[in-house]
Amino acid sequence: MDADLEDVFGHHVPQLHEAAARPDASPALARALELRSFLALTEEQVARVRDRVHADMDPDRDMGELSADQLRCDAQWLEAALDARDGYRAALGDLLRTMPPPFERARPVRTTQLRATAPLPPSPAPAPQRAGAAARARRP
Repeated sequence: MDADLEDVFGHHVPQLHEAAARPDASPALARALELRSFLALTEEQVARVRDRVHADMDPDRDMGELSADQLRCDAQWLEAALDARDGYRAALGDLLRTMPPPFERARPVRTTQLRATAPLPPSPAPAPQRAGAAARARRP
């Protein structure tokens, strides 16, 4: 999903990491790069389990070394890693889709200063300082 990150943020991934290290970094950029690192880790886990299963199933390997329990365990690990990978891909995709386009983020927001045209009513007299204590004293 590096291409998606680069499209949204307008820079290559190494430059995005440099930008995220600055004090004025966008929270969205920091979150996107964090999700990217989680995704990279889960993809590495998927590859490890896949490679282990391929090695176990190598046609030149002694069939006596096969273990159904080990293959079941690898299948569970692979399922967990793929679920995590899918979750991180979805979260990163959602983040990138819901971000405003870069040209909107760069444009300053205009606000209008409102002025009161009618005088405000006088404020009520301040409550005596001991009013809170009297109210607490009446509580059961």
